[in-house]
Amino acid sequence: MGLEEKLSSESFFTTKIEELVNWSRKNALWPMPMGISCCAIEMMAVAGPRFDISRFGMEVMRFSPRQADVMIVAGTVTYKMSHVVRKIYDQMPDPKWVIAMGACTSSGGMYRSYSVVQGIDQFLPVDAYVAGCPPRPDNLLNALIKIQNKVEKEKFIKFSSN
Repeated sequence: MGLEEKLSSESFFTTKIEELVNWSRKNALWPMPMGISCCAIEMMAVAGPRFDISRFGMEVMRFSPRQADVMIVAGTVTYKMSHVVRKIYDQMPDPKWVIAMGACTSSGGMYRSYSVVQGIDQFLPVDAYVAGCPPRPDNLLNALIKIQNKVEKEKFIKFSSN
């Protein structure tokens, strides 16, 4: 007995508007890929047939920040590049989420030099970290599912007429 059978025999079903909105937002996340170095290859593999990001409603990778709501920063971020990453993040509409993909993005990795940012959480609010060097594509899928769970539990914002 599936949902289709119930809806065809009955003329209505009830739910909370908050749950319906969060369900639709959760299943329509549009990632903004920021492939800066080697982790970007693993991020590209997520869109392929083996890992298939489209099963989770996120196959629409947007390369325009104004059309995306999840930024996936994959790779080593230098201080010079951090200004560009922050500018792209600022152009994304609210609400927005950030995933730090890989050891270099999360902590600077093996690069302990003056030019490498030791973790993007120094200039961006990070919602999920993906471990590994390079991280496996299924780890990125796990982080995206964690973002979906976070979106699903958010409170519905009510706007007043005043």
